[in-house]
Amino acid sequence: MDIIQEAFLHVATWQTILALFCGVAIGTIIGAIPGMTVSMGVALTLPFTFTLDPVTGILLLLGVYKGGIYGGSITAIVIRAPGTPAASCTVLDGFPMAQKGEARKALEMALYASCIADFISNLALIFFAGFLASLALKFGAPEFFTLIVFSLTIIAGVSGDDLIKGLASAMLGLIGATVGLDLVYGTDRFVFGVYELMGGLAFIPVLIGLFALPEIINHYTHKDRGVGDINKIGSARLSFAELKGSLKSILRGSVIGVVLGAIPGIGGAPAAFLSYSEAKRTSPNGKNFGKGEVEGVAAAESGNNGVAGATMIPLLALGVPGDVITAVILGAFMVHGLRPGPILFQQNLDIIYALFMGIMMSSVFLFIIGKSSIRMFSRIAEIPNSILYPAVLILCVFGAYAINNTIFDILVMMAVGVLGFGMLKFGFPTAPFLIAFVLGPLLEDNFRQALLISQGDYGIFVRGPICWFFWALTVLSVVIVLNRSTGFLKFMKRQPKAGT
Repeated sequence: MDIIQEAFLHVATWQTILALFCGVAIGTIIGAIPGMTVSMGVALTLPFTFTLDPVTGILLLLGVYKGGIYGGSITAIVIRAPGTPAASCTVLDGFPMAQKGEARKALEMALYASCIADFISNLALIFFAGFLASLALKFGAPEFFTLIVFSLTIIAGVSGDDLIKGLASAMLGLIGATVGLDLVYGTDRFVFGVYELMGGLAFIPVLIGLFALPEIINHYTHKDRGVGDINKIGSARLSFAELKGSLKSILRGSVIGVVLGAIPGIGGAPAAFLSYSEAKRTSPNGKNFGKGEVEGVAAAESGNNGVAGATMIPLLALGVPGDVITAVILGAFMVHGLRPGPILFQQNLDIIYALFMGIMMSSVFLFIIGKSSIRMFSRIAEIPNSILYPAVLILCVFGAYAINNTIFDILVMMAVGVLGFGMLKFGFPTAPFLIAFVLGPLLEDNFRQALLISQGDYGIFVRGPICWFFWALTVLSVVIVLNRSTGFLKFMKRQPKAGT
């Protein structure tokens, strides 16, 4: 009881509450700027925590983290430019809703789904940190590989009616993911003598080029475009019935985000796409996904926000950062003389409880800030396209350049933008490309690590119940997809029979 009182005294100061509130607000703004990643925002905030109380400083960083994850959905919905990689899935239904004059409804669903998932993720951190951390420890390279193989079945779920075009798009994404230096053998792949490609294609320029630029190019090449076109915000708001109808997908996405977030190295984007795919498979409105379905926004946002609290589980319980952002937060712990892990729970339990209290408070602040700013953000959709698109283009160039401060990343963004425009014109979905580009390196690295561990024995991929579980899910998923995919069946029917 004394420890809880001490923890409350850590949190119940105006400095701590103000720092947490400002952190969420700053994170929301950073997340809404294409190219300004959440990890960049947390890293830039880190120096300001050096002179603060440990609890105040760490909660400031956590506020930036949580606000940034939600903020990425804002530009994903209103201008088709995801502010963060985790929000790239939100584009699929969020932007079509904005085009139909339902930007406010999409932003409201994104906020509610984000807050619910964030709250559930925080509860998981508080009550199941030990269990989920021990589960994460059981994941080796073979388990990661089978998990990613299962995750790649998402590609079929977001390929639309033509599975063949979806698979072709995914192949392009896998090829893009292999560009750069092979870290195992030291050979270069698809570099073509350009030394800037040695480090591979940076994710943010590819993300911006794939989603934002094709929309801009399409606008300026469209013959019937109007000079002052305006996307009306409309009066449509999210109804309680729509929120209730999406609640199942939100809860499922939250759980998916928690489980994947507890596993170091996965991140919010795979969780969002996996949540989206599962929602599409089970929803009675599955055929509307990708065309402006509000449940699609709910599934995507619950998946990526469910990761936010869960990534703190391996950090606090084991001292292992779950992603780049928590690695920066680990630095804040160490600056203040704290070492996350079992010893922290023994020696500084009051700080742990104080962080738990602050994390729960961050969900409330996220709702307040998001709710009060929705009207303002949704007004972006009312800006005339003649003004909006040049402004978006400037933000795209800034976002691509800000990652590594190189002109080359701008060229990569433009090249991918042209590719994305071609895919848009010929009906190739962009989501499979992005999923394959994100998961490709994880698939390859874990496959090769597993074979190195087993000295070439492929039996390592069926070494335990976790591997068998994901193989079974993969087979089940493939069977369901083949039964539902009209595009694949049409392709098979077109093939000549043997002997003809």
